[in-house]
Amino acid sequence: MKTPHNKTLPKGNLFVALRAGYPKDLDRIAIETDNGLCYSWRDIERASAMLANLLDSLQLPPGARIAVQVEKSVEAMLLYLATLRAGYVYLPLNQAYQQAEIEYFIGNAEPSVVVCTGKNFGWVSKIAFKAGTQYVFTLNEDRSGSLLERAAHCSDQQRPAVKQADDLAAILYTSGTTGRSKGAMLSHGNLLSNALVLKDYWGWRAGDVLIHALPIFHVHGLFVAIHGALLNGSKMIWLGKFDPRLVIEKLPQATVFMGVPTLYVRLLAEPGLTLAAGRNMRLFIAGSAPLLIETFTEWQKRTGHTILERYGMSETGMLTSNPYDAGQGARRGGTVGFPLPGVSLRVRDDAGQALAIDEIGGIQVKGPNVFAGYWRMPEKTAEEFTPDGFFKTGDVGKVDALGYVTIVGRSKDLIISGGYNVYPAEIEAYINDLPGVEESAVIGVAHADFGEVGLAVVTPKPGAVLDPLEIIARLKSTLANFKVPKQCYVIHALPRNSMGKVQKNVLRERFGAGAA
Repeated sequence: MKTPHNKTLPKGNLFVALRAGYPKDLDRIAIETDNGLCYSWRDIERASAMLANLLDSLQLPPGARIAVQVEKSVEAMLLYLATLRAGYVYLPLNQAYQQAEIEYFIGNAEPSVVVCTGKNFGWVSKIAFKAGTQYVFTLNEDRSGSLLERAAHCSDQQRPAVKQADDLAAILYTSGTTGRSKGAMLSHGNLLSNALVLKDYWGWRAGDVLIHALPIFHVHGLFVAIHGALLNGSKMIWLGKFDPRLVIEKLPQATVFMGVPTLYVRLLAEPGLTLAAGRNMRLFIAGSAPLLIETFTEWQKRTGHTILERYGMSETGMLTSNPYDAGQGARRGGTVGFPLPGVSLRVRDDAGQALAIDEIGGIQVKGPNVFAGYWRMPEKTAEEFTPDGFFKTGDVGKVDALGYVTIVGRSKDLIISGGYNVYPAEIEAYINDLPGVEESAVIGVAHADFGEVGLAVVTPKPGAVLDPLEIIARLKSTLANFKVPKQCYVIHALPRNSMGKVQKNVLRERFGAGAA
């Protein structure tokens, strides 16, 4: 799949570029985990080679997809590097996804290899083999499982596959407004170009240490955080799960922290977060969801640091960022900063016409980091790009006279809860299939911890009696927890306008305050 920006893409295998950032002394500690394990740079080199050799030994077809749904672990990161190294396509899946979701992802992506946790092997392997997957391995967070057992017999020497800038490196599924998830195809060049820009723009330097407390199945934790540390040869303090007290304990040993707004809210709830705790920190970065100005201001007061907020998407990596260098401007709360070097950003009205400064419209972007399209969805891909090659993000915002970008809303009713994208149409489709349900509407309402949460409003079929708690329970057994609405209301009929469209603004006014 050729990208319109291929002339500006950095060449070669992304893994090779990341490996070039390793320090000369490969016996230095690269990763320190929260359970006392330490991995050297040599360990990363050897283990990724062994896993890559295992993949090579399977004689997979060119461009084979490696689908991975496991708990966060250093070994899972090594599998990602091994996939790049061997020249295959990495497909990360949220470990919260349930059977119906996994059936769709595996059926759509047709991976040659699926890696899952041991506890899920029974049902995941049935889905995978039925879909034609050749190999299913297990990988657990305690470093057990068939994947590592097989890789232990492989050589720790491996020559990385030769890849071109346009070659596919990863597919990230992002839920669709029609209820069907779309696989964003990201190339080696897309990912490397973004990593190189961020290394410079965020001032990565010798001696930086990153606290990695994010999941590794999406852009923020997998690409932005890991690529940044590896490319800079920086040590990572690796937390399997976010623990605010542990993060505060580790802050004096670190210089960089990346988190979603929810993490900052939870850190502020800890009395141990003080000026002294953050004395050695260089940079706090926030993204994946809107950061409330109250959180931004309180963080300044408590820590003496100003959070750097940025904006990106699964389809594009990072697009904008508040400046790290004060000489380039102030970090302004409520904005996502300036377009990154190499990124063209514009605001257009519904007719595609240019808008003036501070006028609100749809955000469109173009650059070497922007994906080529959606996996096996040529029509959808064509819809999302303008004739001159700009990607229509679906986000609504404005650009002020100084060039700061502000996101003021999201088209298509996207909900961002705790940093995760939740599309109401997908949830509504599941609710509408439940017994006794006539129709439903899912809306996003403000929440102090998660930023936003989903709320479902449901109408019953004639004669049916619906239990809101039962509806929530049924959804919890089907969907990832972050997608499940936090509350459910049953009403006689949904409000509609003269065209028959459900008036979600009316529902927000009626139910939103109580839910928040």
